[in-house]
Amino acid sequence: MESDSASPPSQKPKDSGKLEYGCEHYRRRCKIRAPCCDQIFSCRHCHNEATSSLSNPKDRHEIVRHDVKQVVCSLCNTEQQVAQVCSNCGVNMGEYFCGICKFYDDETKKKQFHCDECGICRVGGRENFFHCLKCGSCYTVNVRDNHQCVENSMKCHCPVCYEYLFDSVKGTTIMKCGHTMHEECYTEMAKKNQYRCPICSKTIFNMSANWRLMDVEIEAMDMPEEYKYEVSILCNDCNTKSEVPFHILGHKCSQCKSYNTRRISTP
Repeated sequence: MESDSASPPSQKPKDSGKLEYGCEHYRRRCKIRAPCCDQIFSCRHCHNEATSSLSNPKDRHEIVRHDVKQVVCSLCNTEQQVAQVCSNCGVNMGEYFCGICKFYDDETKKKQFHCDECGICRVGGRENFFHCLKCGSCYTVNVRDNHQCVENSMKCHCPVCYEYLFDSVKGTTIMKCGHTMHEECYTEMAKKNQYRCPICSKTIFNMSANWRLMDVEIEAMDMPEEYKYEVSILCNDCNTKSEVPFHILGHKCSQCKSYNTRRISTP
């Protein structure tokens, strides 16, 4: 005779199907019903990608993750209210589960955690991040005391690819000026020798070696007599105005010695 504590025939081990279901964004054992359009999608990113490509601009929209109320178990196809364990077959629909964000993920190596101040889930381990109240987002602890705060810096679009940064699944980085962008976009800028922030034009890389090379090249190239005049410049790095000799290769800030300057007057 079977014990009274034995699971019902419909019950499966909680780890059944782990990492076998999901989409390109998340491994999970459920789908969500979007409250905005009443359609079923694997995750919010799948929803947003599908609706953003609709032919009629009026039909394009994004899901509000916190509004999701119903999910569909991928193993038994039972639709039910948001919960971690399927009410019918008993599997974990996500090894990681957040009832606030309605977020499921079987890949716990990401070290997901929910940030109350951000109001959403992050990845990377709670112990490795802190929430900056002025910037309005979580950053790695190694920049806690050495980053330039910009109010709501993450609640904007990446200045390169224009994806919204706050809830992007891609990694982000803070530039020296305090503005934020995707790490991969930052790396791509470096490869193409784009050394200025696309938002404020301040220098974001160490350009001291480049400035010394500019000094040498300018010293070696004497300008013709008719071009020996002064121009007014504004430094993008320290915001100092200067009167400097005109040179076709560049103009050096008299205050911080940067060549990241622009002319603000005609000869």
